[in-house]
Amino acid sequence: MPAVKDYYQVLGVPEKAGEPDIKKAYRRLAKQYHPDANPGDNAASERFKEISEAYSVLSDAEKRKQYDTMRRFGAFGGGGFSPRGGAGAGQVRVEDFDFGGLGGLGGLGDLFSSIFGRGRKAAAPEPIEVVVEIPFRVAALGGKVPVTVGVTEACPTCGGSGAAPGAKVNACQECKGRGTVTFGQGGFAVQRPCPACRGRGKVASESCGKCAGQGEVSVDKRLMVTVPPGTDSGQKARLKGQGQRNADSGAPGDLLVTFQVQPDRFFRREGLDLHCTVPVNVAQAALGTKLKVSTIEGRKVVLKIPAGTQPGRKFRIKGQGIEKNKRRGDQFVEIAVTIPGKLSAEQEAKLKEFADEVGLKY
Repeated sequence: MPAVKDYYQVLGVPEKAGEPDIKKAYRRLAKQYHPDANPGDNAASERFKEISEAYSVLSDAEKRKQYDTMRRFGAFGGGGFSPRGGAGAGQVRVEDFDFGGLGGLGGLGDLFSSIFGRGRKAAAPEPIEVVVEIPFRVAALGGKVPVTVGVTEACPTCGGSGAAPGAKVNACQECKGRGTVTFGQGGFAVQRPCPACRGRGKVASESCGKCAGQGEVSVDKRLMVTVPPGTDSGQKARLKGQGQRNADSGAPGDLLVTFQVQPDRFFRREGLDLHCTVPVNVAQAALGTKLKVSTIEGRKVVLKIPAGTQPGRKFRIKGQGIEKNKRRGDQFVEIAVTIPGKLSAEQEAKLKEFADEVGLKY
């Protein structure tokens, strides 16, 4: 097998290509060079292997990141790396190369191990991360919110086999039904999943029309996520097994939800305490009054406002804040005094008379 090639060139996509473009290019080329469409054509078979190898790396976000790091370090210049026993000028033989020594370069050893089938089983994919906006009161009191996330799952039509209903399934001619292929020469060889059957060991006489033989489809999964009481913006929740499915092992990854709390028209939060502003008129502030104030739980609490209350004065309602970890804050009510916008001539005269009596300047 030749040295590892530039996977972007193999698929014919630019370096900044997005996931949809990579998948589209792969499906087009895989259909063109698949062994079933080119029986007895060894060149097409080899081309199909290259295409599958390229897609297995570029379609995986973590592998692609590591691969791009290798490209920046010039790992594909000159002879590059060869997975075969022999090496030409400027090449490094796999059996002479220490994959573990690449750990300091962002896990490149793991990438080479996955490419050449060495040292580790397919792990669960990295978690999918989504940001979800939640209402202020749900964040304070707890509850559930819906989350929709796009993932790939086993095709419901073929059950992940890639075969059309009623199609004959035979042993893969490329790997002889083993599900793996071996590359190498002499006393050295490496194994990897067979690209022709995707490691299944079997090939269908007709591909599933729903998934084009891939065995998986893209779906929008809708979940209800529990929001703990007292949730802050930036707080995360991990949903085990609700993320992306590993195409090789089938193991599901996790879904990582980051909460973003929406502002409330009445409340604002400081730690476990809640703050709100309540308007009163001049007479209420001067003479005193009683107000019904809403709490976060929707109840009304009667708050006594004494005579002579000044604008900006705060009153505490104990124990009506946010409860978290068996602790609960308070609710603080700030008084805002509203002033009449326009007075009649008679009202203005009476107000001046009052101001003169109490010695107020105007």
